Amino acid sequence: MCGYVYSPLRGEPHNGIPAGTAFEDLPETYLCPICGMEGKGKIGKWGFDEWVPTKYICSVCEYVYDQDRGEPHRGIKAGTPFSKLPDDYRCPVCNLDPKIKAAFGPVGTSGFGPLYI
Repeated sequence: MCGYVYSPLRGEPHNGIPAGTAFEDLPETYLCPICGMEGKGKIGKWGFDEWVPTKYICSVCEYVYDQDRGEPHRGIKAGTPFSKLPDDYRCPVCNLDPKIKAAFGPVGTSGFGPLYI
């Protein structure tokens, strides 16, 4: 197979699948857009592994939170998923820059998005 990753966060708007469509909600007729174009046959949902983001990027300063690394110096153990960060989590880079804090306020988890790599 081609290695194409279906992301429910992005969906496939060009194929009529809106962002936010969970993998399990794809139609039974869903086919891999890459394998079909490359002539590898009709690779359906059965040919995919689920993608779960493990890295998130700050939309202000581009700091990357990596769940594999965590932030042990801040008490966040390696392996801590982004969804399990404390409610008072703040971007460690933005939080230290007074100009960013003045312009954007405290940048919390809502200021981050999944890193597509």
